[in-house]
Amino acid sequence: MTIFEKIISDEIPSYKIAEDDNYIAFLDAFPLKKGHTLVVPKEPVDYIFDLDDTSLSGLHIFSKKVAKAIEASIPCKRIGTAVIGLEVPHTHIHLIPINEVGDINFSNPKLKIEANRMIEIAQGIASAFSSL
Repeated sequence: MTIFEKIISDEIPSYKIAEDDNYIAFLDAFPLKKGHTLVVPKEPVDYIFDLDDTSLSGLHIFSKKVAKAIEASIPCKRIGTAVIGLEVPHTHIHLIPINEVGDINFSNPKLKIEANRMIEIAQGIASAFSSL
């Protein structure tokens, strides 16, 4: 069972932003930038291009709404996206608030954000999500 499956089943806590029957979004525990969010299908498929067409398009549509919520609550020029797929064997999309190309460099040091601040960030994005 992957860490994402444990988050989906609430076996381990997360800073959840949004969820529906098929997808979940939560803050990355090791963010590159404040508001760095992961969007994950609940179906445990390792490689994004092994998702069926309906799941793949649904993942991107759900991600778009999450990205708009991040933009509404975190000052940034854009929301960068990345799919790497090597660190956790469960499809996921990184949504990262960026102001320049280097902001999405995964070799950059990860931020250390206090738990209470992560809760505030998640609540702010979740509120914006529910308003869309």
